[in-house]
Amino acid sequence: MTAAQQTSATGVAGADKARAFAKSRRGPILGAIFLMATSAIGPGFITQTATFTAQLGAAFAFAILASVLIDFAVQMNIWRMITVSGKRAGDLANSALPYSGHVLAALIVIGGLAFNIGNIAGGGLGLNALLDVDAKIGGLLTGALAIGIFLFKRAGRVVDIVVMVLGVAMIVMTLVVAIVSQPPIGDALRQTFVPDTLNFATITTIVGGTVGGYITYAGAHRYLESGLVGPEHVKGVHRASMQGILVTGIMRYVLFLAILGVVASGVVLDLSGQAANPAGQAFGHVLGDAGLRIFGFIFWAAAITSVIGAAYTSATFLSVFSRRLASGWPLQIATVAFILVSLAVYLLIGTAPAAILVFVGGFNGLILPIGLAIFMYIGWFRQRDVLGGYRYPKWLLIVGTLATLVSLYMGIASIGPIFAFLGVGA
Repeated sequence: MTAAQQTSATGVAGADKARAFAKSRRGPILGAIFLMATSAIGPGFITQTATFTAQLGAAFAFAILASVLIDFAVQMNIWRMITVSGKRAGDLANSALPYSGHVLAALIVIGGLAFNIGNIAGGGLGLNALLDVDAKIGGLLTGALAIGIFLFKRAGRVVDIVVMVLGVAMIVMTLVVAIVSQPPIGDALRQTFVPDTLNFATITTIVGGTVGGYITYAGAHRYLESGLVGPEHVKGVHRASMQGILVTGIMRYVLFLAILGVVASGVVLDLSGQAANPAGQAFGHVLGDAGLRIFGFIFWAAAITSVIGAAYTSATFLSVFSRRLASGWPLQIATVAFILVSLAVYLLIGTAPAAILVFVGGFNGLILPIGLAIFMYIGWFRQRDVLGGYRYPKWLLIVGTLATLVSLYMGIASIGPIFAFLGVGA
């Protein structure tokens, strides 16, 4: 073989290896996209959407738009900084401000625990509507299945498949209900941009339930598993994060339209009482018993994927306290332990699931600006050392800073209304 032929063969072999590697990374990348999306479309968001659509009608569309815009500003920055540095959020924060990663990790774990209690409660509600099992038993089954997933040797691959399949199923089923409910699309589109009513508490709660807390970092942390990190992979990261935002945006708006169709027809959803289940009522009104079963599946799918996302992401933050928990079996065991604690608390407290789901969204909305402020500090002042000299796009820093300020303002302004909604004195 001549030197030219050897060079050509080497080039072909190298190209084949590159294609094979890229193909092997598709699972983690798609898993990252859907983990972000399904974490953002949990039972809390479904409950919040039904509750606030019943209260505000088409005006709630503006809150959906605000959540998508803030989601864009947040996720584009978080994904890029984490993947450029190749570090998880807690480690990246510590490299810029000593112990800030520990503080962020503590907040994320506390918020993730609160979220996961609500997620398991949502799983109980979902299986109750789907199979008529007791909500407590349903929550127990949901938690047990999530634990089983993380006990697989190749848990990451199983997680990717589960969140992708259930994510697609949720979108398709919700779209069917939205079409049947015949919402006033014209009014919804108008109030998406010019709402008749503006309520910061609802925006903060929905942002917290779809962007705040662990959700901010779920997709980016999973993307690190692909190995496609560093400045040279920025285009792929940009594309993946945009796809994740698109999936979540579509699901949010479709779910809103499904509920709006019911509310606009004159049906009054019952928002009171310990067993209030506004989303289930809406789906039941559209398709009767079949609607309740569909709701049950969607709610359960949203719950278990969110249990997976909350537990996995919260566990990845624990590595700032112990490097042993960074990967492999120690990370999987930490994830299982997190689910066990969440499940035990849920089974003991007996709090109304709907109340939990609304509260945790507001709580995580208050955590959001803290993490964002750390990352914006890195982007503005620590590019050279923390990001290895990477020239960070100023437009991303500008929209990220605006999102930080907006989320901080909304969080402060909404503390009183959030507690008032739950019947607690501010």
